[in-house]
Amino acid sequence: FLSLVAEFCCGFFVILILGNFWFLAVLYLLWLYLDWETPCAGGRRSQWVRSWTVWKYFREYFPIHLIKTSELNPNHNYLLGFHPHGVLVAGAFGNFCTDPTFKNLFPGLTPYLHIMPIWFGCPFFREYIMSAGMVSASKESVSYVLNNEGGGHASIIVIGGAEESLNAHPGSLTLNILKRKGFIKMALKHGAHLVPVFSFGENELFKQVANPKGSWLRNVQEKLQKIMGFALPLFHARGVFQYSFGLIPYRQPIHTVVGSPIPVRQNLNPTTEEIDQLHALYLQKLKKLFEEHKSNYGIPADKSLIFE
Repeated sequence: FLSLVAEFCCGFFVILILGNFWFLAVLYLLWLYLDWETPCAGGRRSQWVRSWTVWKYFREYFPIHLIKTSELNPNHNYLLGFHPHGVLVAGAFGNFCTDPTFKNLFPGLTPYLHIMPIWFGCPFFREYIMSAGMVSASKESVSYVLNNEGGGHASIIVIGGAEESLNAHPGSLTLNILKRKGFIKMALKHGAHLVPVFSFGENELFKQVANPKGSWLRNVQEKLQKIMGFALPLFHARGVFQYSFGLIPYRQPIHTVVGSPIPVRQNLNPTTEEIDQLHALYLQKLKKLFEEHKSNYGIPADKSLIFE
């Protein structure tokens, strides 16, 4: 979805260059140069964009629900780990980049969804995603958000990243997280409380072409992901007037459950052992969150999360 919109924006920029409006393209390039660091400095959100009526219909299409299980004191900063990535990451966008769902449930907190830095190099597209509350997933960007002395900031990071999208098959419960500890280190360095978030239904929106590990397709996808920085899952769903084939996601409910915060004391120079201990605690809390709520959303009792 992001790729399609980004391609449209880049195409429009090329038209400006090749057409009679090349001077507008030059002015925009100057703006891009001067504004380059903004995605790493809190972005530039627009309440007007986040409140567009279209987002209401977007949330109602699936529908998308945000489930609160515990209070989040706005006097603290938080790092929310979002799972799973899925193909569309619809739960993360619908709940954290549109209003008013999040601010009604967690008043006093401002959510920042961190996405891959590559998206902010796309002309015009970068302006839109920043207006929706998205910022770079770079270390500098996460630090900027979590450095807010008065609290009230919430960094949302899709922990599994692009690699995990290749596991986004209906019914899949595999999370790429065992080697991902950078977010733990950031939480410790800034004293940000950790909050596990699991989005039930995220992997049910599309059917992905079979790509088991070791297959030629998976090998090609993984190589491309390392080169380009983002994955290319081959997926399909429904069309506009038929349900057999298309790129429109299936109408499957998404329930994004926000867990209880894990208190974190600031440690500017955490050791490897301290990072590993907090990482293990986070995995424990994430698994507990999943087990407590899976029966509410159609997950069989014998199914559990798989950490890779």
